[in-house]
Amino acid sequence: MDIEPFDLERFFARYEHDADIMLAESGIRSLAASEFDTDPGELGYVIPTAGDPALRRTIGERYDRDADEVLCTCGAQEANFVAFAALMGEHAVTITPTYQSLHSVPRAFGEVTTVDLEPPEWDLDLDAVQAALRPETSVLVLNNPNNPTGRYFSQETVEALYDLAAANDTYLLCDEVYRLLSPDPLPPVASMGEYGISTSSVTKSHGLAGCRFGWLAGPREVVDAAATWKDYTTISPSPFGQHVARQAIEREAEILARNRELAADHRARVRSFLDDHGLDWYEPTGVNGFVTVPEGFATGRSFCEALVESESVLLAPGDAFGVPDRFRIGFGLPTDQLEAGLTRLDSFLTAHA
Repeated sequence: MDIEPFDLERFFARYEHDADIMLAESGIRSLAASEFDTDPGELGYVIPTAGDPALRRTIGERYDRDADEVLCTCGAQEANFVAFAALMGEHAVTITPTYQSLHSVPRAFGEVTTVDLEPPEWDLDLDAVQAALRPETSVLVLNNPNNPTGRYFSQETVEALYDLAAANDTYLLCDEVYRLLSPDPLPPVASMGEYGISTSSVTKSHGLAGCRFGWLAGPREVVDAAATWKDYTTISPSPFGQHVARQAIEREAEILARNRELAADHRARVRSFLDDHGLDWYEPTGVNGFVTVPEGFATGRSFCEALVESESVLLAPGDAFGVPDRFRIGFGLPTDQLEAGLTRLDSFLTAHA
């Protein structure tokens, strides 16, 4: 087993610690620990190690699945990893651009065919997906809403993908970490039938990245196989993470209302900023936008490097997602930090106009 370096994380590792403003953060601003009871009691393993049965039952209800069809994990990253480890045979299909682990991890186990979205609307060609599927394809991978583009595929499109997968005896795995930031979330893929699998967490939509708490929901045979792999990774989720995540899910309506309001306000601010500078994006769902590179810069990476070295503001280069002529901006951070970041970005763009 061999896995390629995670390009975006390596780029962040070079600059994130020293940068004044992280304008590439992919989730909503973090909530304060003071909003929650942070005493989980005894600091042992979570027992059972799949997660608290009552919490798994609560999570399962949103997928029309029972507690045994939910596996609690250390973030969605682990949920995706153990799902791929459990599912991968010879071949997978991943819709790109997307978060790198959604094609690099399955590629570490087998062969991956990618189907590219078409800019500027990031449209998906269902015929291309159909053509990419093989008799041996074990999993079709979607990220909805999509990171980095912010495209939220319609229910009709997702249902069509599910039908293509099911007809091929292939699972449809959807990373749905941004789903609840939509004011009108679609039904999750795990609720669509025996071939549907959803992964998610409290990181992106709830603003609780430090909890490192996520989950996998889907057919019992997939969850059981993923749990076997999880015995070799983290064994159990963190008791701190589970304790806070339970409270966040209980308060979900209130937390999401605040976060959606923040996301909508910040999206409008960034839209206006980009219009002023003649930069384009597809209006995103969530808190990430994929923006065209300004004139005078050959690639998104050269632009991001020049910006962080000049203004100490960090953006994400598009080539980390396989699209060199774009950069990703994250606008879920606190308002004062967003304003400061856009002010420095304005100065930089004006100086290089």
